[in-house]
Amino acid sequence: MIKNLLIGILFAMLWASASSATKIGIQSAQPLVIGNFRFFIAGALMLGYAYLFQKNRLPKGSEWQQLAIYGFLNVTLYLGCFVIAIKHVSAGIGSLSTATNPLIISILSAFWLGRSVKKSEVLGLILGITGVGIATYPLLKNSFADAEGLIILSISMISYSVGTVYYSSQKWDLPLLIINGWQVLLGGILLVPITFFFTDWSNNNYDIKFWGSVFWLVIPVSIGAVQLWLYLLKLDPVKASLWLFLCPIFGFIYASFLLKEPITSYTYIGTLLVIVGLYLAQREKFR
Repeated sequence: MIKNLLIGILFAMLWASASSATKIGIQSAQPLVIGNFRFFIAGALMLGYAYLFQKNRLPKGSEWQQLAIYGFLNVTLYLGCFVIAIKHVSAGIGSLSTATNPLIISILSAFWLGRSVKKSEVLGLILGITGVGIATYPLLKNSFADAEGLIILSISMISYSVGTVYYSSQKWDLPLLIINGWQVLLGGILLVPITFFFTDWSNNNYDIKFWGSVFWLVIPVSIGAVQLWLYLLKLDPVKASLWLFLCPIFGFIYASFLLKEPITSYTYIGTLLVIVGLYLAQREKFR
């Protein structure tokens, strides 16, 4: 139990850093360029290690279709939209968006996986969403986002939730590293035509901010956080999604420290509600 608790917290800490890292990176390069560099480097590193040192087998038959669908939902659509949206919204709101996923995942799971949602989980979800809403109020009030960014961000979150439920509904015979490596690489390949069509290559500066952003998004986020996420999904897709509630809290801290976005009394109240909601929804595991 302690092991899974620590894995969940570490996942939230790493995953929440993506918004601030992307926000720093887009000061030097366009969003989709950062995304493609991230996906190809991360995929190549994971697959290179898996095949050169672990001697894993290649996917076969329908496994390619599974990986392509998951890569499209979890990388091309979700992360492609996310990096575009983060240009229009604050890093704090970007992290906040992850907290909308547990509700969507729970609803989708109920229909797709035939899993009933407990009352304590529903209450936890309501408190969590209320908490992140309160924490974000000052950011919305001070216009740290626009309508275009919020719409793209919503599409991103829906795709992520659908991808999570799809992953959990499939039978996987491949190791987690192989699944992660191929879904990132295939998702990046599917994003290439969109990147070339929408990118003005003259507006990219490959400086320290760009490479620092790409490095962080590749190693701690795409490799580290996603490996932890796939592990948590194998245990329970709905309970795994509840760790996403912590992401806005860490996200606000990173955004305040790195990007000087404000932390107010609303942030503290929202944080308390999120923690209470997370405890209620995970109460049985804590016991």
